[in-house]
Amino acid sequence: MATMLKLIKFKWLMLLALFAGAANASLEIVITDGVDSARPIAVVPFKFEGATQPSENISQIVAADLMRSGKFNPIHAMKMPQQPQTSAEFNVKLWEKSGVEAVVVGSIKEVGLDRYNIRYELIDVVRAKGGVGQPMMNAAGRLVAGSNHILHSGQITISGKQFRSYAHKVSDVVYEKLTGERGAFQTKIAYVLVNDKQEFRYRLAVSDYDGENEQILLRSKEPLMSPTWSPDGTKLAYVTFERKQSQIYIQDRFTARRSILTSFKGINSAPVWSPDGRKMAMTLSKDGNTEIYVMDIASKALNKVTSHRAIDTEPSWSPDGSSILFTSERGGNPQIYSVDLASNQTSRVTFEGEMNLAGRYTPNGLAIVMVNRTNGQYNIARMDKTTRYMQVLTRTYLDESPSIAPNGSMIIYSTLHGSSQVLALVSMDGRFKARLPAANGRVKSPAWSPFL
Repeated sequence: MATMLKLIKFKWLMLLALFAGAANASLEIVITDGVDSARPIAVVPFKFEGATQPSENISQIVAADLMRSGKFNPIHAMKMPQQPQTSAEFNVKLWEKSGVEAVVVGSIKEVGLDRYNIRYELIDVVRAKGGVGQPMMNAAGRLVAGSNHILHSGQITISGKQFRSYAHKVSDVVYEKLTGERGAFQTKIAYVLVNDKQEFRYRLAVSDYDGENEQILLRSKEPLMSPTWSPDGTKLAYVTFERKQSQIYIQDRFTARRSILTSFKGINSAPVWSPDGRKMAMTLSKDGNTEIYVMDIASKALNKVTSHRAIDTEPSWSPDGSSILFTSERGGNPQIYSVDLASNQTSRVTFEGEMNLAGRYTPNGLAIVMVNRTNGQYNIARMDKTTRYMQVLTRTYLDESPSIAPNGSMIIYSTLHGSSQVLALVSMDGRFKARLPAANGRVKSPAWSPFL
């Protein structure tokens, strides 16, 4: 128990000591590893026709989205053999020499006051080369028959303010067509910022997954931590110390209305919604020891899930809601355990490494992401649920608070870069890595939203 108490104390001290900087700290993404090993793709600059150039560049946003996924490496416009705007202008012979697998082409036409018509197509270069049932080309390399090479096409008329949102939608389509998995570029992240120079030092923020369109949901004089999303993406639960003790609140992210969920004596922490949104798992010490509880949100009825002299904390639901992962030191050093909610039987999940903390199932339930400590280093790791094979994904310093994209492709987590607390991304296979530092401050406790 002494080890877990030291760990909890350490994490809370880190929370207080590392929060500093400006609250208006939007995020920026710095790619650190893995782009060269990704699949080559081209997003041709969309041709604009009109008088008023929009402030957002759709093709640049799409290219950046695909690169950040860790699966694609968009080539620079200067390396493109041509810049067609439609599939009819696409020259197969030129593109098959480029090495890219797919090409996104499109155009933007101003059709009224702040109204723009956008068209785009996704072209499969391999299919465009020809074959049985595939398109044919003439001697010049132009396609003259068939449309199997066009994986998707779309058009819409929108305002300039909708460009970024629509670009993320295009990215989702391209990602799904090329990988077979749903894209997560229209999702959001929640996180906590602090500014020691202001009266309300702590701020709960929500932004697009890429750090754009940051919104401050709450300002507080006391620490905020552990934001977590409701399954429908309309609410956030979090821990606050506004009344000089830890409490769990639920807040609507659209209306800003909030209500207190727990305010028991002692620890109220680590809230996490059940997959159906009706219950909340949490850590409470109201009866003396720190245990995992499940609360029915509507009735406030509590069910004590664990009962052990050791400290149990950091609950996380299985995708089907039948069990909960949690961190406990009941076997010595902190490790991850699972409790079956029907039988109340508990089993140890992790054995490798000095410690394993903050376990989270991947959306498909086939693996568990966690913080692994080996040789004194805290890093993000992924363990196959069946084989128990564990892969350490990061080599950054003092990693914590992993949160998984709803399509299971990426993990966002908190880490140290130099002396600053920043957020970072790593792909589920560990090949792609990026940092998301705040421009003017420190940021931590990330939570990736569900599909919105």
